[in-house]
Amino acid sequence: MATSLNLFDDDDGSAAHGGAARDAIGPQSFVLRGFALPYVDALLQGVDRVTAASPFRNMQTPGGYTMSVALTNCGELGWTTDARGYRYARIDPLTGQPWPDLPDAFLQLAQAAALDAGFPGFTPDACLVNRYEPASRLSLHQDKNERDYDAPIVSVSLGMPAMFLFGGHARTDKTQRVPLFHGDVVVWGGVDRLRYHGVMPLKDLPHPRLGSQRINFTLRKAG
Repeated sequence: MATSLNLFDDDDGSAAHGGAARDAIGPQSFVLRGFALPYVDALLQGVDRVTAASPFRNMQTPGGYTMSVALTNCGELGWTTDARGYRYARIDPLTGQPWPDLPDAFLQLAQAAALDAGFPGFTPDACLVNRYEPASRLSLHQDKNERDYDAPIVSVSLGMPAMFLFGGHARTDKTQRVPLFHGDVVVWGGVDRLRYHGVMPLKDLPHPRLGSQRINFTLRKAG
């Protein structure tokens, strides 16, 4: 059974906790409230550049299920899924071209957030960009396609609020319900690196700037 840390209590979908607050959700896992807000303009420009070269698409899982979350990638490696399985690849299977370069703002934010959470020297080579719409969800899973488990995961939320599920090292472990708002950044690594996590179906709570969508991107050291 899930536990709840907070409620959605901010009218515009931004963090109600004020800027620099840091919520610990595990021994080496933190929500950095509003940490991305100073970067938002540059981040959205970066998303536009990435998706112009490699558009969002709804991929299929090995079991034939079409993901409700649309995705694309940037960086040296991109995460993909199809009938052959989950993996990282250097070439976008949709365009036949290398994934777009990682925008500078993505890298700067990721390194600053990782350092704030106690992970200095983070140099991501992969960034998975997700677009959620109302009712989109992400089932509990582990990020385990990466070769380097020593590096943390840095996950950035923009747009509509979402309820993040953060569990244990087994799928059946108890989960926390962690509300995420526009500008929040989640960082987890170390002893928490392989914890199960997911996103509950999104409610249609339009954001003033991004409308009825949530843009989430997660930066990893995959190679």
